[in-house]
Amino acid sequence: MNSVVKNYLQVDDAQRDGLFENNLSLVKIIAHHIGVRLPPGKDIEDLIQVGMIGLLEAAKSYQPRSGAEFKTYASIRIRGAILDELRRESWMPRSVQQKAQGLSRAIQRTEHRLGRTATDREIAAELDVSLEEYGKVLESVAGTTVFSLEDEGSLTSPEGNNDSPYGNVQSDSTRKRLGQVIGSLPEQERLVVVLYYDKGLNLREIGEVLGLGESRVCQVHSQAVGRMRSRMRENILNQDI
Repeated sequence: MNSVVKNYLQVDDAQRDGLFENNLSLVKIIAHHIGVRLPPGKDIEDLIQVGMIGLLEAAKSYQPRSGAEFKTYASIRIRGAILDELRRESWMPRSVQQKAQGLSRAIQRTEHRLGRTATDREIAAELDVSLEEYGKVLESVAGTTVFSLEDEGSLTSPEGNNDSPYGNVQSDSTRKRLGQVIGSLPEQERLVVVLYYDKGLNLREIGEVLGLGESRVCQVHSQAVGRMRSRMRENILNQDI
């Protein structure tokens, strides 16, 4: 354990220590999930160290009865810490970041117009692409759709432009919104989110559980995150009115 972690734990209470120690394996699981897409030369151990800091922050700020289980909450903070580090190194192409933002906004426009959950076909129509092309869009933004959810009041996008679904989940109200948004997802998307973030399964394993191909799980996951981004943003905008 590095010195930063040791020093941090010295000032933590027993409950926070327990949350941290009992979820160390979660950091490794998430780091290896993200590491599948790492460019050559990037060490997975670097991601683990950064992820541990994210876990510490999660243990520090988590409040019981917040609307999200600690494992879900911690997963988001760990992923956010790792992705922020990768983004600082310009790992993610700007064009991909822009596609992810466009997806989230298309979902928001479609659902706002329809007043209900939008289907794949309806979102594709909003983007003016075929269903097949829409599937390719979902796969192309997969690298940006690992929850980073910093605050949507400053919901940071992959490039810091208020477009990520999971950032500043530090306030009780934001954590409650997070839990509500997860619960509002279509069943298949909600299952993928729970299995990926809560249960620590990778896309292939989720496919085996749900009887789907890995590429389809990737698409469902990307769409779920895009939907969560749009709904978190919508909730905050409504709150501010």
